[in-house]
Amino acid sequence: MAVIETAEKMLPAGLRPIAGRALRTLAAVLTGRGDKATAQRMALTAFSIRILSAALAFLSQIVLARLMGEYEYGIFVFVWVLVVLCGDLSCLGFHTAIVRFLPQYRAAGAFAEIRGLTGTARIFSMLSGTTVLIAGMLGLHFFGDRIESYYLVPILLGLMAMPMIALGDVLEGTSRANHWPVMALSPVYIVRPVLIILFMLAAILFGAPHTAVTAMQAALAATFVTALGQYAATLYRMRKHYDAGPRKVDFLEWLGVAFPIFLIEGVSFLLTNSDVVIVGIFLEPHDVAIYFAAAKTMALVHFINFSVKAASGPRFSSIIAEGNQTDLAVAAVDAARWTFWPALGVGLAVLAAGHLLLSLFGGAFTAGYMLMAILLAGILAKALVGPAETLLMMAGKQNLCVALYAGALAANVGLNILLIPHYGIVGTAIATASAMAVEAILLHVFVRRTLGFTLFAFATPSAATPEMRAR
Repeated sequence: MAVIETAEKMLPAGLRPIAGRALRTLAAVLTGRGDKATAQRMALTAFSIRILSAALAFLSQIVLARLMGEYEYGIFVFVWVLVVLCGDLSCLGFHTAIVRFLPQYRAAGAFAEIRGLTGTARIFSMLSGTTVLIAGMLGLHFFGDRIESYYLVPILLGLMAMPMIALGDVLEGTSRANHWPVMALSPVYIVRPVLIILFMLAAILFGAPHTAVTAMQAALAATFVTALGQYAATLYRMRKHYDAGPRKVDFLEWLGVAFPIFLIEGVSFLLTNSDVVIVGIFLEPHDVAIYFAAAKTMALVHFINFSVKAASGPRFSSIIAEGNQTDLAVAAVDAARWTFWPALGVGLAVLAAGHLLLSLFGGAFTAGYMLMAILLAGILAKALVGPAETLLMMAGKQNLCVALYAGALAANVGLNILLIPHYGIVGTAIATASAMAVEAILLHVFVRRTLGFTLFAFATPSAATPEMRAR
């Protein structure tokens, strides 16, 4: 309290009431006890790590681009995005199913189930990752002649990382389920990117060439070190919290919950990364590099949506439980406004500094400035409906979300295939922005149909729709 009071006195008089309340709320979150305070601390820690990881990822990509040049960097980012995408999907949703089951088992004192769940998930992730590895090897053997030669060795190295990526995802889910946010997020979002850079610099220092193959070797080593270290730390902490004993395995029940989660998250993850993959398939590596740098720079704006989504989910869930449709409409429109206006401000600021930010990657990357403007249009279109997908999920419309994501993904892939041959990476940016607009329109339409109100950043939340009045 003394620290808070001192901080309040240092603030200008006009800011003291608002800032004082914010400081006291923060202090309550940091020092409070109980499930609510624990959840708030976990959310705050997770958000802080994600911000730090975004900064590290951005800096690490700049370093890699500077070390390799746009051509080799384009090869690396295409293969690495593909590897991470396949590795994450290979878990089949088990990493999130742990978050669903473990807290329930802990509350019921079902420690045999906890031991069975976490052990089975680790084994399953290794087996599924190895299965993807073997399938990839067979694909290279039978269809390698159809793949550009400069991709073959990086893809081979990337495939070897599959089991470790899958294991890391399951370990992250285990830590999240136990409210260990630092252990959950730090390995993948902070430790691994830093190790990739360190290993790459060390390899170059010892005479390795500045190529995508060297970068993939560094990424492979970083993935193994990170996953094995995370495994040892998680296992040690689990043994401290849960005594050794028998294990109870209910694999079919866990898989029955994990697979629908896999469909939801998988389609969403494909939607997020499909543009880079498609560019890599149809265009040259330097095009991939320029597009990836522009998209990565513009992704800074996505943290607005991430923040509002994290804060809105519990609020939506609480209002839905109360059954107050008018309050839900007000909260949803309020969230859309809190998404759109900050996204507009941050997006214009990033766009204003676009040439400078892209030049950090290298002189050739400034060619991606127009792509940033096009992608911003798509981001703002999506921001107009705010965290609409979170709203639908909290309302129990998960299957509808899968269908909407699938529709947006189909639009993205179809438009890319249609536009890339004529417009190159500009066509990819147009396709991606258009897919975001399609997603926003679909979310807007189905929120109105299923929940009965208009979700739009410029809507008047107090004015109920006819559907709401009828209810």
